[in-house]
Amino acid sequence: MDSLLKNAFSPENFRQQAHNLVDMLADYLVQAQTKELTTVIPYKDPKESLTFWQKDYEESKGDVSNFFQQAIALSTHLHHPHYMGHQVNPPVPIAALAGMLTEMLNNGMAVYEMGLVSNPLERIISELLARKIGFSNEASGLLTSGGTLANLTALLAARAAKTDVWDEGNTEKLAVMVSEEAHYCIDRAARIMGMGNAGIIKVPVNEQLQIRTDLLETCYQQARDEGLHVIALVGSACSTSTGSYDDLEALAAFAQKHKLWFHVDGAHGGAVVFSEKYSFLVKGINQADSVIVDWHKMLMTPALATSVIFRRNDDAFRTFQQKAQYLWANQHSKDWFNSGKRTFECTKLMMSVKIYAILKAHGEQIFSENVTYLYDLGKTFATLIKTRPNFELAIEPESNIVCFRLVNRGMAINDLNAHIRKKLLEEGKFYIVQTTLKDNLYLRVSLMNPLTTEEDLIALLDEIERLATIIDL
Repeated sequence: MDSLLKNAFSPENFRQQAHNLVDMLADYLVQAQTKELTTVIPYKDPKESLTFWQKDYEESKGDVSNFFQQAIALSTHLHHPHYMGHQVNPPVPIAALAGMLTEMLNNGMAVYEMGLVSNPLERIISELLARKIGFSNEASGLLTSGGTLANLTALLAARAAKTDVWDEGNTEKLAVMVSEEAHYCIDRAARIMGMGNAGIIKVPVNEQLQIRTDLLETCYQQARDEGLHVIALVGSACSTSTGSYDDLEALAAFAQKHKLWFHVDGAHGGAVVFSEKYSFLVKGINQADSVIVDWHKMLMTPALATSVIFRRNDDAFRTFQQKAQYLWANQHSKDWFNSGKRTFECTKLMMSVKIYAILKAHGEQIFSENVTYLYDLGKTFATLIKTRPNFELAIEPESNIVCFRLVNRGMAINDLNAHIRKKLLEEGKFYIVQTTLKDNLYLRVSLMNPLTTEEDLIALLDEIERLATIIDL
């Protein structure tokens, strides 16, 4: 074997490098948790960042240890209590170790021979989540890479259940009904499926940004009058912008009345099925035909890992019925252990191993405690905001997503809050994002870190008020 290749696969080199990396990551956890690490996001202009890494590539080949250290230092630090940005969790450490395991083993999952461990674990995890949702033993599902792909998979299953498009091609104009606050990937999925603008029926929302169930019949009949075949209704649990939950019971009743496929996008908020305190938010979810839940949002798993759960497991096998003789002999058999029959992905990551490692190390109680604590923290933050006359809430939060803004200055409120967000990004002490609701710009936090406390939220509000005094518009 060539000396370069032999060295690359050296067990002793790997042992040393792995020990060094784990030490670095453990130090990072200490620094983040104690706030010795003062920046949450070491933001740089994209061009400046590109220039830095181009220079690094040219000057320090072979120095992997330095590269790892730089990658840690220059990344956004999700484990810092002041990380309150996007809906991605700080992974629990045992899942990261499982990630090292799966990356080294590199087994795919399309066929059982390549997924000897991950396919059985995927079934265990799918059936656990199905029970939490309230489905019967007839239910099961699969894991896939993220909510966008999961929602598309579920809607393709809906199409397979309601039409003959897979075999016959498009013979009619299909449509889905969604909230106007639904995640953009629902819109994208419908377009990928050839429905176009007309096939995406966006139902208006109420003041809490929940789908208006009183308008469902009107929207449905109008679509029918326009020659559309509505195949599915999508409920949000919860919406991305504000964390608002649709009335799933009312949506289920409407879907049953009109024989529509009822799908629940629970990418973020479906995780409340693990929380006794907050599971009431998804009352009616057990009447859905399909549900998705992201493990990498509220369930402490590294991205990407999303479950697609079907109330009737047979529906999972209708979606991608086709021949692949080199993978499996019988294309029609419903064998759960050949996951490629039910997903887009062939060489699928061993994502089930990471989730199972968390369950094995900590039990499902850790999911309950995480969801409950972070949702409680969202309510705490809303209370803090209401005690300060300079701030206002967009809506009363139902989850750990809170939208608010500063209103006390005699200037354009949208501009003021946009500049505050920009300053926070540049200084890097806190990381939050922004959203626009009915033409009004709001600051937005997603409280994803269970080590974030009320004191951190007070510090954020103090910092925003300080920045407002120095911003010159």
